[in-house]
This record gives sequence, C-alpha cells and structure tokens, in this order.
Amino acid sequence: MNWYDSLAKPTWTPSPSFIGTMWTVLYPIIIVTFGYVIYRIVRGQAPMSLLIPIALNVVSNIAFTPIQFGLRNLPLAAADIAIVLVTIVWCMVGCWPYSRVAALALTPYLAWVGTASVLQVSFTLMNR
Repeated sequence: MNWYDSLAKPTWTPSPSFIGTMWTVLYPIIIVTFGYVIYRIVRGQAPMSLLIPIALNVVSNIAFTPIQFGLRNLPLAAADIAIVLVTIVWCMVGCWPYSRVAALALTPYLAWVGTASVLQVSFTLMNR
C-alpha cells in the first residue's frame, strides 16, 4: 500500500475502506446476476453468446488488482478497467431481452466501475 499511498490522486478519491466496502456489496450482486444469466443460458432461455461478455468481465475484473498493485502499471490498469466497463454495458444490453431484472441489477456495478474508470484515468495522467 505504500506505493498506492505515494501516488498523486484527485481530491475526490475514496478511502481504501470505502472502496473495499463497495466491492463487498457489489461482488454478491455480480455473482448472483451472472449466475442467474448462466442458469438461463444452460436452460436454453438465453443465448450462449452472453457467456462472452460475462467471461471477459470476470477475467478483466480479476486481473485489475495484480495489474494495478502487482505490476504497478497504471496505463495497463486503465485499459483493463475500460474492458470491465465495456463488458458491463455489453452484458446489460445482451441480457435486456432475456431478463430486464438481471440487466438492471448490474446498474450499481456499472455506476461504481464508471466512477473507478474516471479515477483510474486520473491516477494514470497524474502519475506519468
């Protein structure tokens, strides 16, 4: 955390504890929503193609922390979080015809990752 603490950050940067709390709330929403969509896919009630944005989202979400804090690569972390953001929108749009509830359930995830994306780009630009 010393490296993260030493970064120049915008004044509106949330505290690490707030960020942790957000993810504690969001991960169950993500798991239940993606699980429900996968259940619908298995039952033939949604297309297999919805697995693509779900898989890309999960992989890029998991990759963020090692990129940001392991590699300490801010530009790559910014690209990674952009993938997370795009795949959330892709999931929401793809799910809409099959489950509006699932699509709408991803709204808090979209809002948080949208905010985190702006924050990550800010970190990247402020620490060039």
